[in-house]
This record gives sequence, structure tokens and C-alpha cells, in this order.
Amino acid sequence: MAALLLLAPQARADAPAGAGAGLVLPSDPVLAGLLEQSLAARPELRQADAAARAERERIPQAGALPDPVLTLGIQNDGFGEIMVGKMETSFYQVMVSQGLPWPGKRGLRTDVARLAADEAGASLSRARLTTEADVRRAYLDLLLARDRLDLLARLEGIWTTSAGFARSRYESGEGAQSDVLRAQLELNRLRQRRFGLEAQERTAVQTLNRLRGSPVDEPIPTSTSVRDLTLPELPAVDAALADALARSPELAQARLGSARAEKSVALARRERFPDLSVNAGVMPRGQLEPMWLASVSIGLPVWSHRKQNRAVAESAARAEAGASAAQAIEQVLRLRVAERRTAYAAVADTARLFREGLLVQSRATAESTLAQYRVGKVTFASVLEANAGYVADEDGFLGAVAEAQRIAIGEAEVSLDPVGAPGAGGAMATGGVPGAGAAGGGGAGVASAAAAPSAA
Repeated sequence: MAALLLLAPQARADAPAGAGAGLVLPSDPVLAGLLEQSLAARPELRQADAAARAERERIPQAGALPDPVLTLGIQNDGFGEIMVGKMETSFYQVMVSQGLPWPGKRGLRTDVARLAADEAGASLSRARLTTEADVRRAYLDLLLARDRLDLLARLEGIWTTSAGFARSRYESGEGAQSDVLRAQLELNRLRQRRFGLEAQERTAVQTLNRLRGSPVDEPIPTSTSVRDLTLPELPAVDAALADALARSPELAQARLGSARAEKSVALARRERFPDLSVNAGVMPRGQLEPMWLASVSIGLPVWSHRKQNRAVAESAARAEAGASAAQAIEQVLRLRVAERRTAYAAVADTARLFREGLLVQSRATAESTLAQYRVGKVTFASVLEANAGYVADEDGFLGAVAEAQRIAIGEAEVSLDPVGAPGAGGAMATGGVPGAGAAGGGGAGVASAAAAPSAA
């Protein structure tokens, strides 16, 4: 069965050229629609976009001159009457004052505001990447739950057939009553498990509907399955690392924060120089000649040891912290790229082993054991063991393919979370089908193999 491979991570104006190169994620028309709806409807994206626009509006404010001050007044001799025009020292006053920051301050303030706006833009990029990854993961969970329900239905058919054989042998005196009771017990356990899988399916549907802004219980039809998906191909380590370093919003934020802190250091040093204020005014005196005024005032930084000098030290410390944060994030990115390749190699090899023969062998073993039980050559315990192994292998294959997809989704998201982190799910998560961990199963170790390199 051919997989549907349509959508690669969407290219964006704010993403570096070649973002996600070499990585193709599986998709289909349903998933494409869900992604489009979520990107248009998710309030977290609108929030991040509004915050980025707000920061951009601060840029021209930061470099603007202070508002001029208009002063209107009157100076009068005595309280008895208005003496303007009669006394030389009585006049109206119209004066304008304009503050002038020390040269270089406005440019540095603009640079600081622009870098802060760029940081907000990185937050928007993270919101977009996370939205796409959340939709893909929830859709994968939905497919996996429905595949496991289908596997459960097939398993119920196997146990119904086994129960019929056990009953026939018991009625003919060739079998034990315990075989009939055990077959009925397994059927009841499967019905109980169906409730849990149906709840997982509803939860995935509700999650997707929340992400796309639809009523939570609106049905979502699917046209593919986890079994149909081909394994995604991760790019080589060097290419993946370069892509992660170029696209990581967290690293971009840290680097921008460090650059903003460096600019803040330069601004704090420039703040040691006082600002100026230019004043100009005219004083009409009625019939007498008007007077005028022009002056320049300057601040005296007499408290610089407690203010400006401390501000320089504060900004320098923040710059040092920002540089260290960028180094730490880069180290984590390198680790996550290596982790994903280690985990992917394990689950990909496991999935290929299942697909290239183990599933066929396991099914044939279960069918052969059931046929031999029918003629009395093996015990019913052998049927139980063979069926448990078959179910474990089928579920292990589904889990391995799903885990490979999750790793690829994390790669496209440029996630900093460890592989197999809580909430990410695993190839053999506890939501499997009954019997998946029973003796004779070939897939029980996939989850631990995939999660082993996830320790940070």
C-alpha cells in the first residue's frame, strides 16, 4: 500500500532559505485541511502575531524626539490690574522647550527596540511550528487509535474462532471446560479494552477540533492509516544540525536577546552623557517692545555612580547571560539532533523487520497453532501464546511506524524536548492492544529502545 506523501513543512517568509530541507512528512488531504484550519484559527497564533506587531510599533517610538513643551504664562506687576503695556516688567509669555538626547542615544534606542521586535517575531515562528506539530501529532494519535481498534476487531474474530473450536472439542469430550472459559474470558477482556481505545479516539478528535476551532465532538473522517505510512527520511546529521541551528526560534531568540543586551550596554554607556534642552520664547508687552528668550539647559549626572554606572553593569551582566543562554540552547539542539537519529535508527530497523517478514511469520504461526489445536495436537495454552505474539507484533509494528513519524515531526518542529518525553507517546505506549506485551511478542522492546537515548 502506497503512503500519501504530500505536505512538507510550509515555507515562510520569516524562515531561513532551505528550512526543513531533506525532510518530507506524511500527509493526506484531511491532514492538509486540518493544518490550514489550525493555522487560521488558533488563538495562540493570533496572540503571538499581535505581540509581534505591538513590538514593531515600539521601534519608531524609541527613536523619536521627546515631545516639545509649550509654556504659556503672564508676569504682572501688582494685583490691582493687568499692567502689560504699562510696566516694562509686565508681559505675556509664550515659550517652547525641546529636549535633545545626546547624539547616538536615539539610534541605540531604535536598535534595542528593533531587536526586541525580532525576538517577538521568533516567538511567532515558534507558535507556528508548534501549531503544525500539535496537529500532526494529534492526527497521528487518531490514526493509531483507529488502527488499534481495527486490530482489536481482527483479534476478536480470532478469539471467536478459537472459542468455537474450544467449545466443539469440549462438547465432543476431547477438550477441557477451562479452554472454553478462558476463550470467553479473553473475549470479555477485549470488549473492555475497546472502551479505552474508543476513548483515545474521541480524545484525539476533540484535540484536533480544539486546534482548528471547531466543536469538540465534530467527526473527523480519515482515509489512511498508520500501516499505510512509509517511514520518513531524516536528513544527514550535518544537514539536520545546520537546519536546526538556522530554524530554531529559541536559538534565534537567545541570540537576538544577547545582541539586544550588547546594544543596551552601549546605550547605558551613552546614558552617562546628559541630555540637552533648548528653550525659546517671546514675551509681548503690549505697547512696549516685546522681549525674547533663548537658552540651553543640560542635566548634571552627579548621581552617576548610583544610576548610570549601575545601569552599565546591569546591561553587561544581561549580555553575558544572553550569550550563555544561546550557547546552552545550541548544545541542546546538537543533542536533540543526535538523539533523534539514535531513536529513529532503532524504530526504523524494527519497523522494517516487522514489515519484511515478521508479521507474516507471526500470523502464520497463530493460524497454524489454532489449526493444530483443532485436531488436538497442541494445547489451548499454545493458542493463547501464539495469538498474544501475533497481536504484540501487529501492535509493535504500528507503534514503531508511529514513533518514527513522531521523531520526524519533532525534527520539523525543531523541538527541544527529549525524544520520548512524557506526552509525546512511544512505539509501545500503554494504550496498546491486549496481549501486546505477552510472551512470544516481537515488539515489546521498541519503546524502551526508542526512549533510551532521551536522557538530557
